[in-house]
Amino acid sequence: MTFQEQIQQGIPSVLPKPKPYEIDINHAPKRKEILSVEEKKLALRNALRYFEPQHHAELIKEFSEELETYGRIYMYRLRPDYKMYARPIAEYPGKCEQAKAIMLMIQNNLDYAVAQHPHELITYGGNGAVFQNWAQYLLTMQYLSEMTEEQTLTMYSGHPMGLFPSHKEAPRVVVTNGMVIPNYSKPDDWEKMNALGVSQYGQMTAGSYMYIGPQGIVHGTTITVLNGFRKIKRSPKGGLFVTSGLGGMSGAQPKAGNIAGCITVCAEVNPKITHIRHSQGWINEVIENVDELVKRVALAQANKEVVSIGYLGNVVDVWEKFDKENIHIDLGSDQTSLHNPWAGGYYPADLSFEEANEMMANNPDLFKTKVQETLRRHTTAINKHTAKGTYFFDYGNAFLLEASHAGADVMSENHIDFRYPSYVQDIMGPMCFDYGFGPFRWVCASGKPEDLAQTDLIACQILEEMAKTAPEEIQQQMQDNIHWIKGAQENKLVVGSQARILYADAEGRVKIAEAFNQAIAKGEIGTVVLGRDHHDVSGTDSPYRETSNIYDGSRFTADMAIQNVIGDSFRGATWVSIHNGGGVGWGEVINGGFGMVLDGSQEASRRLESMLFWDVNNGISRRSWARNDGALFAIKRAMETQPLLKVTIPNIVADNLLDF
Repeated sequence: MTFQEQIQQGIPSVLPKPKPYEIDINHAPKRKEILSVEEKKLALRNALRYFEPQHHAELIKEFSEELETYGRIYMYRLRPDYKMYARPIAEYPGKCEQAKAIMLMIQNNLDYAVAQHPHELITYGGNGAVFQNWAQYLLTMQYLSEMTEEQTLTMYSGHPMGLFPSHKEAPRVVVTNGMVIPNYSKPDDWEKMNALGVSQYGQMTAGSYMYIGPQGIVHGTTITVLNGFRKIKRSPKGGLFVTSGLGGMSGAQPKAGNIAGCITVCAEVNPKITHIRHSQGWINEVIENVDELVKRVALAQANKEVVSIGYLGNVVDVWEKFDKENIHIDLGSDQTSLHNPWAGGYYPADLSFEEANEMMANNPDLFKTKVQETLRRHTTAINKHTAKGTYFFDYGNAFLLEASHAGADVMSENHIDFRYPSYVQDIMGPMCFDYGFGPFRWVCASGKPEDLAQTDLIACQILEEMAKTAPEEIQQQMQDNIHWIKGAQENKLVVGSQARILYADAEGRVKIAEAFNQAIAKGEIGTVVLGRDHHDVSGTDSPYRETSNIYDGSRFTADMAIQNVIGDSFRGATWVSIHNGGGVGWGEVINGGFGMVLDGSQEASRRLESMLFWDVNNGISRRSWARNDGALFAIKRAMETQPLLKVTIPNIVADNLLDF
């Protein structure tokens, strides 16, 4: 069968033979035992409903073994035989260009070069899933190949509920992930519902088909590192940045350190992913001995090198050893998947990777104890360094939250706030998000590198022209992004699809997108898919990350994210998604995203202007109502440019009136 025929058949009527478990693939760890005997039977019933009854007797034993062995039913047998990657859009079968673009984005999320655990359909973060099982993938791709512009596909946590009649202006796909009743958002609730096959953790861009590999966070991390050094008033050259995690998202850190121009040490316990990142060029060197690491870093500091070093081992050993040897750390953070601490997101010290994985599956209570012991050690070592002048920030991965749950010394004197800021609270929020700057991204659906190079050139020209008249308040953001896009090609950031990201405000996004659409209309480039990270100005309500610099008491509300995805859906988005749990953990955040296909048409021009303006200014208005200075400036400027925009502006209360 051809690739197109395999897509169109969906779940095959004749079952493929079972596939061997490929040990050279980076697999998800076994999930903990959480279902009762009756619940396991329910999980099997749920899985088998995708198959005709004549197949049930053959599959039930196999699925039962998967559930016992891995803690989930992935349906490995149904993995496609074709290579998984983002093909040029013309190679996909279908009746609708928009649906073909979505198929391209789904396959990019599952590309072996992009996905963290591709056979388990997990893109990044340890549990950020595109689908729960391979039957869902096959059925979704089949529906997309059949879809017309008069239908919308409804996705329930990876499950394609079906194609429903709609209209040309409606989104082609509406995605929800993990949207559970609030009282059932504890970590074990997710474990149980995911094992039953009824809900999934979509992270942010995993379950919304908008992940573009580590590049997606390289840019944000570069800006964070640059501004971190600006904050401590020193040059990155010769400065030391220490962090951990080399997985899907965190693998961007050493690359960002190189672009920013500092020394980066990034610890990782997983040998496979460490060597993958080294082979991809995301880290320059791998060191496995902490004494050797001390010597290498001391030499790099003395020579003011720009180098990224992956330490194969536990980051706690690095912090403790650097304290003992008086290695000065300028910037410190952590980007392990602490939103998922008990299932592979964070590993305890003094255990091998294999020992920890065995304990995680077979003795989860002891594993949790060991993780919390390590978090206390980790924090103690960080505190020693910050007493010597290190600037430490939480990278929004729930490090401080989980450390506090473990009883670590991370609270400030008021016993309410953490002693260290979130990077959004201290850097990205006031410097970028409040002014409307966030992670705008696009994918060249032709798959041609020359199309990507042309879009880079277009974006750079737009930004340079805008910078000529941009107000002083946003000149730094403009210049950082011009510098970024000029170096994008030489930094070899593409992994998977021909994609790019830069931080832009609403004006920049609209102008760049319109220029792309005009270039498509002229035949200069092919179809372009627009999107963004959910980690943006208005996409996410996350009190310890995206909305951590909201101080009016509303940071635990989620109106902004919900309004965002609803507003995007009727202003022209091709697909929209809303998730529980991206970034900092299940039950800790609500986040939404979109995708938009540009085809060179007048309709695309109208949609992009309406939707992109709303998508950004929804968040700026919320931030301005919270009395954030940058957002007040930005929303007033937006109202000057758009007469139909009228936003409620807060009145500021004099401090002395509250002294009674």
